[in-house]
Amino acid sequence: MQKHFDVIILGAGTAGLAALSEVRKRTDNFLVVNAGPYGTTCARVGCMPSKLLIEAANAYHRRLTFDAFGIRGSEALSVDFPAVMERLRALRDNFVAGTVKLTDTLGERSIAGHARLLGPDTVEVNGERLSARAIILATGSHPFVPPAWKAFGERILTTDTLFEQRQIGPRLGVVGLGPVGAELAQALARLDVQVSAFAKSASIAGLADPDTLAVLHSALESEMQLHLGHDVVLEADPDGIAIVSGNTRTVVDQVLAAVGRRPNVADLGLETLGVPLDEHGMPAFHPGSSQVGDLRVFIAGDVNRDRPLLHEAADEGHIAGMNALADEVRCFERRSSLAIVFTEPQVAMVGASARELAGQDVEVGSVSFANQGRARAGQRNAGRIVLYADRADGTLLGAELCAPAGEHLAHLLGLAHSRGLSVHDLLAMPIYHPVLEEGLRTALRDVSRKLPGRPASDLAHCAPLGAPALE
Repeated sequence: MQKHFDVIILGAGTAGLAALSEVRKRTDNFLVVNAGPYGTTCARVGCMPSKLLIEAANAYHRRLTFDAFGIRGSEALSVDFPAVMERLRALRDNFVAGTVKLTDTLGERSIAGHARLLGPDTVEVNGERLSARAIILATGSHPFVPPAWKAFGERILTTDTLFEQRQIGPRLGVVGLGPVGAELAQALARLDVQVSAFAKSASIAGLADPDTLAVLHSALESEMQLHLGHDVVLEADPDGIAIVSGNTRTVVDQVLAAVGRRPNVADLGLETLGVPLDEHGMPAFHPGSSQVGDLRVFIAGDVNRDRPLLHEAADEGHIAGMNALADEVRCFERRSSLAIVFTEPQVAMVGASARELAGQDVEVGSVSFANQGRARAGQRNAGRIVLYADRADGTLLGAELCAPAGEHLAHLLGLAHSRGLSVHDLLAMPIYHPVLEEGLRTALRDVSRKLPGRPASDLAHCAPLGAPALE
């Protein structure tokens, strides 16, 4: 007889495991099917190994400030790259083990194999037909490599292969300067790899505000060669791989392809669901419920191309898991948009972007960190914050920043945005001295002065004392 389950989850990544945590609260009759490596993209080849590389890079790069602090001898320091990568893999494997342990405990309720949909309630796995009341699609994504580049074989790196290398370069081309490309290009440059970075777009890491983008551009340009705004073509060269971009031709030893990811939907059978598919072969779904049409089919995580971030994938998995067996599918309010890029200075976007707010009655405030006291004390006084507020009532609508410790400033702004707080509400909070948050306060004061109506509700809005920290 054909086996029947309450829920079949396709994919054991972040979204699939989050869905599983909800499903197993409601039933023991479930099945997890995973086609690729276990351990989640984040732990294996994404968030965690990249941050391990960035931490090593930033630790070594810090030596360049030592003389300013009166610390001598930094010129004697060097990078043992194989040791850097050995530590990275050891800690990475520990993170992976934690997620693999969960699926290992499932026994027969977890199987490895490629699943293909035969309809909205039937799946074929390893030649066996299985049916389910609900199916959750959480098959994830993979790095995209242009077909022509594959002729260069192992000299083309992706995040799937980068962290397995013992040595890089010495000349590395990074193509693509979205969040992943920008992070890894800077980290490798700081580890003494000769990096040349290329992007078709003039933007870096998703920044839209030109003055904020200029801060990041300046920081990266001081550490690597940047070539922006042109298509990129790879050519064979006797001395390596030639990267042609506009009038520039650069020869490198390896190329890191950071030109995006694609959903893992090859031969998944989405056409059998009986719903329209878009030009990418994907079905429409409701982002608040994860439901595909009115089917008992739910889609979560990178595979849906909607919000390819771990915390969003986890939320989508929980939503899908709760709705899979619910009598009535519910819509959940999504969190405020938050994206962080771990370059230095760090980049973050909170809430609505300038593009999304175009045409609305918005007031803008900003601050430069060039003269910010705490940032100057730490030799990291490069940065900028720009805030967008509703001109009618001062509600914080969005923010974009490239600033030291931007990840923490972004979370503060994310909380404010999610609670619908105004610029005036934020100015009422206590801010210690000397901290980087004083820079944020300056940006808040800048926008508050431009807003009509009541003044900012902080005591320091009395007559300025002539000191930047108090204005």
